[in-house]
Amino acid sequence: MNEAVEGLSLAGRVALVTGGSRGIGRAIAERLAEAGARVTISYQNDETAAAETASAITRQYQSEALAIRSNVCDMSGAEQLINTTIEKFGRLDIVVCNAGIWEGAAVEDISEELWDRVIDVNLKGTWTVCRAAVPLLKRQGEGGRIVIISSTAGQRGEANVSNYAASKGGQIAFTKSLAVELARHGITVNAVAPGWVETEMTAKAFTDEGFRRSVESTIPVGRIAAPDDVALPVLFLCSEWARHITGEVLNVNGGSVLCG
Repeated sequence: MNEAVEGLSLAGRVALVTGGSRGIGRAIAERLAEAGARVTISYQNDETAAAETASAITRQYQSEALAIRSNVCDMSGAEQLINTTIEKFGRLDIVVCNAGIWEGAAVEDISEELWDRVIDVNLKGTWTVCRAAVPLLKRQGEGGRIVIISSTAGQRGEANVSNYAASKGGQIAFTKSLAVELARHGITVNAVAPGWVETEMTAKAFTDEGFRRSVESTIPVGRIAAPDDVALPVLFLCSEWARHITGEVLNVNGGSVLCG
């Protein structure tokens, strides 16, 4: 294996992907396992999908995979997730905060419960996992990688999902703050901001062919992203190739939102 290819290898590493049973999370877990990492995926509801994902990772990539039910909105749930990963694999090197929900309404129709639910899963859930993982990464003394899955909505805003956009914008601010805070420990912290992606989360919206075509017309590359279009840049940020990148927001949107 030449030096460049070795830079992308995650052999010997252990990765945690929250919300890793389906969609973008599953694609990320698969790419990290393909690069050699042992992987923990967390899920909240769909035990069948999580078990199938873990089994597929082991079968296809000959990599150990563990599925853990966890409510990342709760600090004790995040701590249990980290502790169980350590019990299984003995270490943790990579944290991908992907767990999220996409629910909204016109601002006057957003209930307090809906506001809190989206902020809790998307923003608080990112904080709880990082809060639980960072002390371990520091103690290990070997650096680490944190990647937070945000959204273009957090950069430009998005009508009728102001709660979602606020949560994703909060993730971006959290990424930049944590990047500066943890740099001296060799821990990089970056965000990936996807645009529209073909997942179960967006499937209902795309049943309207007119809406789908209107979305595609706003994407210069001419297509909606597949989960792997997000997963492969995440793999890059978790690798040695990205060792000097921290506090970055990597846009993965086909050119639909140009920031920077």
